[in-house]
Amino acid sequence: MTDLTLLLDRRLLRAKGDPLPRQRRLYELLRQAILDGRLPAGSALPASRVLAHELGLARNSVIHAYEQLAAEGYVQASRQGTVVAALPDRRAVGSGHAPLTAPPMASGQPSPALSNRVQAFNRRRTAEQDLMPFMPGIPALDEFPLPTWRRLLNAAWRDQSPELLSYRPAVGELELRQAIATYVRAARGVVCTVDQVIVTGGTQDSLSLCAQALADLGQRAWIEHPGYGGARVACQAAGLKVVPVPVDEHGLAPTKALWRQQPPRLIYTTPAHQYPLGSVMPLARRLALIEQAQAAGAWILEDDYDSEFRHDGPPLAAMQGLVPGAPVVYLGTFSKSMFPALRLGFMVVPASLSDQWQGALGYLVRRGLPAEQAALAAFINEGHFTKHLRKMRPLYAQRQAALRDALSRHWPWPGEVLGGACGLHLVLTLPPDIVDIDAAQAAMKRGLSPRPLSAYGMGGATPNGLVMGYANTPAEQMESRVRALLRAISAGLAR
Repeated sequence: MTDLTLLLDRRLLRAKGDPLPRQRRLYELLRQAILDGRLPAGSALPASRVLAHELGLARNSVIHAYEQLAAEGYVQASRQGTVVAALPDRRAVGSGHAPLTAPPMASGQPSPALSNRVQAFNRRRTAEQDLMPFMPGIPALDEFPLPTWRRLLNAAWRDQSPELLSYRPAVGELELRQAIATYVRAARGVVCTVDQVIVTGGTQDSLSLCAQALADLGQRAWIEHPGYGGARVACQAAGLKVVPVPVDEHGLAPTKALWRQQPPRLIYTTPAHQYPLGSVMPLARRLALIEQAQAAGAWILEDDYDSEFRHDGPPLAAMQGLVPGAPVVYLGTFSKSMFPALRLGFMVVPASLSDQWQGALGYLVRRGLPAEQAALAAFINEGHFTKHLRKMRPLYAQRQAALRDALSRHWPWPGEVLGGACGLHLVLTLPPDIVDIDAAQAAMKRGLSPRPLSAYGMGGATPNGLVMGYANTPAEQMESRVRALLRAISAGLAR
């Protein structure tokens, strides 16, 4: 028997009623052993065949667990086989300068200049433009199982009583919160109870609530640059000072000087798939960010907006579950996985905050949509949500491949394609003589809707390029759409 089998409780791999498959349970047990130091850096894991025999598992289950650990940076290949990677020292977590207790709820009111700010950062796009080819963030709407959704929604309305037509619980319907908690625990590695789950009107609603409740007027909010403009709007509307933080090929990259000179209260990040550049934050940087945020007394807002659609392996586990009591608010949405008009999302708040949120939300929101929430709960509980995701992953991978192929064969200008490990869009960089805003405007006249990369800037220099959604464009149409984009830009250059 190897030393590793002594660390693993084989009964946990065979627990009756466990919703996780054995390969996922093995991955979770190994990951936790690495994080808490029972498997230190440099430890060699047994060969997959040996461990499978000793644990009574199929070898493919062990291989899957090893591959997922490698994808997330917990282990790496070496001459000795699969060994545990070196990670930041986790002993400081939980004993840093700032205790893992809930900061007080903010008492500040939204800035009086809210309407001006919203107008200043208006996305300037219409519903018609959203449906044009290359618009980022729009899923394959014609592939959604609308008959199933109609049936569940009709059933939900039939079950509604007059009492349900009044204001609903500010945290959302219990049945939906339970369904979300079960899903994110199994699929995203989120550690939570139903009391920590809060249903919102989407990610923008979640960001606005966090900006109002977790920070006071004038405190700093770090925002990725380039990044999601809605996060900037939410923070500025709450009267916070926005600090753009550059991203690199591994995501959010704050410097030591920035931590010293402009310590944040909120840190907004998209670690699983940086928006819009598409980088994936490695494990070591995630752990370091958690530790630094804890020391600074800051909250991390982890926006996990489209991580279900990972194209080069299983989805990476959320940052929220990496460290017990991490100062992370996990944000999720159904706009990308289902359809944007649903306008339902959720937050998973730290356990230390759940009681405060329960009381504060009653003053901030008036929740409704009981039938939609009931239908969504049934959609998840009956397995339709997971089935839909399984169908869409290969479809989106096919459409991304078609876009890459069309660009490689027809695009005449120098440029680089960024992203693609996850999500629904790619970024195409442009040479300096093609201004991305001009290119996007020219494309719009041809019925195409890529977004200029410069529009995602948060201050300072922003790369020049186009953010190109591929999810809502069939693969067989991709080549003609790319050619139309090329003609539009060429015509603009000729003028």
